[in-house]
Amino acid sequence: MNRKTPIQILEFISAFVLFALMGITTVDVIGRYFFNIPLLGGLEMTEMALALLIYSALPLVTARREHIVIDTLDSFMSPAVKQFLNKLSDTVCAFVFLGIGYLIFNRATRIANYGDTTHVLHIPLAPVAYVMAFMIVSTALIQFVLIFMPRAETFDIGPTTT
Repeated sequence: MNRKTPIQILEFISAFVLFALMGITTVDVIGRYFFNIPLLGGLEMTEMALALLIYSALPLVTARREHIVIDTLDSFMSPAVKQFLNKLSDTVCAFVFLGIGYLIFNRATRIANYGDTTHVLHIPLAPVAYVMAFMIVSTALIQFVLIFMPRAETFDIGPTTT
């Protein structure tokens, strides 16, 4: 039996949402420019797909440690100082993600209580907001785990010529 890991599931979700976003945009552009009939609710679907794409990819980026890093001063620091600062930044990021997740979850609850929907298609917004909250809390948990994992130091000086 081929069990999928959570990372593989998130990769599939992100790829599926990106493909759906591509399809929505293609149908909207063809309808708009060739038939003068834009896709009904195309903007709403695009906005929701973008939110799902960004928030489902965030745990992947975090797990792979692919966030943008500015390492201008790294060459002037000892390995112990770099390790301390890396652990500190992982800890701060974990708590920030957790705080943002808490705020988004509260917002999702308010959206659910109000019964907010999109204007054109009347799609409920609460499920999307809850998925966003879940993904950001998952990102925080991944960030907490990364505090205790060693960070590989890589030095990329650009392309080499032979």
